Amino acid sequence: MPRKKTMGRAANGNGTIRKKTVTRNGTEYTYWEARCTVGYDPGTGRQIQKSITGKTQKEVAQKLKQMSLDVDNGTYQEPSKMTVGEWLDIWLETYLGGVRPYTVLNYTQHVNNHIKPALGKVRLDKLNTHTIQQFYNELGTAHGDKPGLSPKTIKCVHGIFHKALQQAIAIGYLHSNPTTACELPKAERKDIKPLDDDAIRAFMEAIHGHRFEVLYLVTLFTGLRRGEVCGLTWDCVDLDRGTIFINKQLQQVPGHSGEFCLTPTKNGKGRMITPAAFVVDALKRHKVLQTEARLKAGPLWQEEGLVFTDEVGHRLSPNTVYHNYKRLVASIGLPDARLHDLRHSYAVASLRAGDDIKTVQSNLGHHTAAFTLDVYGHVTEEMKRASADRMEKFIQSVSGA
Repeated sequence: MPRKKTMGRAANGNGTIRKKTVTRNGTEYTYWEARCTVGYDPGTGRQIQKSITGKTQKEVAQKLKQMSLDVDNGTYQEPSKMTVGEWLDIWLETYLGGVRPYTVLNYTQHVNNHIKPALGKVRLDKLNTHTIQQFYNELGTAHGDKPGLSPKTIKCVHGIFHKALQQAIAIGYLHSNPTTACELPKAERKDIKPLDDDAIRAFMEAIHGHRFEVLYLVTLFTGLRRGEVCGLTWDCVDLDRGTIFINKQLQQVPGHSGEFCLTPTKNGKGRMITPAAFVVDALKRHKVLQTEARLKAGPLWQEEGLVFTDEVGHRLSPNTVYHNYKRLVASIGLPDARLHDLRHSYAVASLRAGDDIKTVQSNLGHHTAAFTLDVYGHVTEEMKRASADRMEKFIQSVSGA
């Protein structure tokens, strides 16, 4: 294979950059190459040199400079021949020890379904921002009858990939994270649809006497998430003080349909709420009824300490709670209402009642008040307009206008 060499300049005494041309299958290819001394053979004392290549002289010069700095600082490591797929497998198996099982399952599914099929065979040290950006763009593109992934899902894939590559940096496999400079599609926040006053009244009438009546009332007037209300235990309910401590949720065991377990709350933090007396009274009545059910079931009762159970004390499936809810709201003409809308209804009612945003954030278990404002900001705007109208009426009353 004929090869031409053209001598170039030396890069700060660290190596020489050469322009090379090779012929493959009758076609000439030109590239730039430099060699850098990274150490010495302990046996022979000879220099150990590594080759750097690139499409342009500038590109190679930058790589050579970085390698020389790494050698001088004692941080140089041999480039890894590991592929992206191989690293992701190692990361999933080795570096997620403190992550909740449900989250591990979510990471694994996104890695296996999206990242590895597209980028799994790419050398880890050859991965670049442009390639990843094309990958993200492709995820959002429809193919025939198959729609592209939503911006929210792409953002989730990005978060997982970024986290995995950050670990690769910590180990020394990468110098920088190529996902950092990627542009993600903007997610359009879906409009929340809280129940209005008339819908709340109709819903309360529809659930009267239903076996999940108190569960739905607690959800509506505390803003608990579905998993949180299904995982609520009596040791976290103080009926005398009128408080509820939210520190766990009921979730399906990853990969095991029909199996559930109690896990920490979504943000991993517990929160104490003080619900309205109406909610506390409903829980008191519910506890009496549960005691009667326990006596009736006798030895069949499975004591798990849960507030909401079936007839023999076993946990309720969140899906069962959801499907019953859908039938109830359909009966009052709200077939599109979601169970999560009860949580939104509580938040909106709380803000309209005059609760400050920090209190609402704490009761809902949001990570920050800024997030709460982002979700329910339109409510505060309505409150501001109502306040301005009230002030206008006051000004007119005192000015005689």
